[in-house]
Amino acid sequence: MSEGNIRIYSTLSRTVEPFETIEPGVVRMYVCGVTPYASAHIGHGMSVIVFDMIRRYLEHSGYRVRHVQNFTDIDDKIIDRANREGITASDLTESLIATWHEETAALNVLPATIYPQATLEIPQIVAMIEGLIAKGHAYEQDGDVYFRVRSFKGYGKLSRRSVDEMISGARIDIDERKEDPLDFALWKSAKPGEPHWPSPWSDGRPGWHIECSAMCSHHLDGVVDIHGGGTDLIFPHHENEIAQSEAFLGLAPFARYWLHNGLLQLGGDKMSKSIGNIVSIRELLERGVADAFRLMVLQSHYRSPLTYTEESLMAAQKGLERLRGAATASAQPSSSAGETVASELATAVSTADALFHEAMNDDFDSPRAIAALFDLGRAINRARDAGAGEDALSASQERLIELGAVLGLRLDVAAGDLGEAGPYIDLLVSIRDELRVAKQWALSDRIRDELMARGVEIADGPQASTWRKA
Repeated sequence: MSEGNIRIYSTLSRTVEPFETIEPGVVRMYVCGVTPYASAHIGHGMSVIVFDMIRRYLEHSGYRVRHVQNFTDIDDKIIDRANREGITASDLTESLIATWHEETAALNVLPATIYPQATLEIPQIVAMIEGLIAKGHAYEQDGDVYFRVRSFKGYGKLSRRSVDEMISGARIDIDERKEDPLDFALWKSAKPGEPHWPSPWSDGRPGWHIECSAMCSHHLDGVVDIHGGGTDLIFPHHENEIAQSEAFLGLAPFARYWLHNGLLQLGGDKMSKSIGNIVSIRELLERGVADAFRLMVLQSHYRSPLTYTEESLMAAQKGLERLRGAATASAQPSSSAGETVASELATAVSTADALFHEAMNDDFDSPRAIAALFDLGRAINRARDAGAGEDALSASQERLIELGAVLGLRLDVAAGDLGEAGPYIDLLVSIRDELRVAKQWALSDRIRDELMARGVEIADGPQASTWRKA
């Protein structure tokens, strides 16, 4: 158990802090979800894997995690696409949300405790806006409602920007109806043909930022331990969430720890629908490399940017097969050195276990944790080749599988599983062993080379050989 030992880097403080929860033993975690207007891409996949890893480790450490991940299911992009396709916005979002659940499950992502949707939270959103108006932090203008940025003295503390610097920011909307160019919309009156809901100010829809504040407050009792999302959300979205929530609640901090994952680039360039360099989650699933993608993501620290290339994905696939090979290979016949080998293997398990938890307690350092798994995998392979007994080997393999599962890695899949070809490969490897005993090296090498050409790698041991997908 690692409860009480975890340290987390918070974007708000820019430091690594001891992790302490509001409620002992319980983590309230809110993670900004997707806007379902198009198929999810691997950038979305990276983020959801990161926070799934964090959640899994917190639960492994003894916490009960209340995990909320929202859907922004009303947005200009949603409305535009629904209009182009001649369907309702809700029909579009419902279909894409269902697909999201299917795809994230295939990425081995645990379901959130609750998935609130903006369109189902209108009463809570309206109530929060009314509260902000009553406290002087917001105002109505021609059916729209805006937040008074300068009324909140802490504005800019997350992004480390001063209010004066923001005036020239490219993302500030110029609107003469605003009291100040920095003010942002809490409620938007509906344009003709747009979906809308009733409010005291107009029939309309909520602004983007207020949705998350209201959903977070509604489902996690006002304040949260962890608030997460991509680094692209730090400003303005999360900055605005802090302003709204702390102004409404009258307390700070609204979130104890702000965690932001780095962004994914495609071959060094930011993914963009406008230039067509998007890789969808569906494409990974159809290729059968979802688990390799997860390993690739976790081999980079969650706060670092990640560059996706075919080479890096295939390297992760090979690494995954090595881990699975170590986790599932059968024991060789025991040797006379079995007890010594078993003792050395037990030490390797203990060392890997300690290094794994030390890494994960240090701001969820999954690359170091995975390095510990590879160290253990190599120790298992050496022990097997040296004639470790089945009991010692099985115990170490079980621990490797268990630690992998903490990161959401599925290692209990036989690395050599090639479907119906498996038994025939077993036979060829067995025949090759007999040829080696008979010193028929040419035929032995031919079998090895032919199998390698077909994606099967042979590892020779003192008693027998094993194989895995190359």
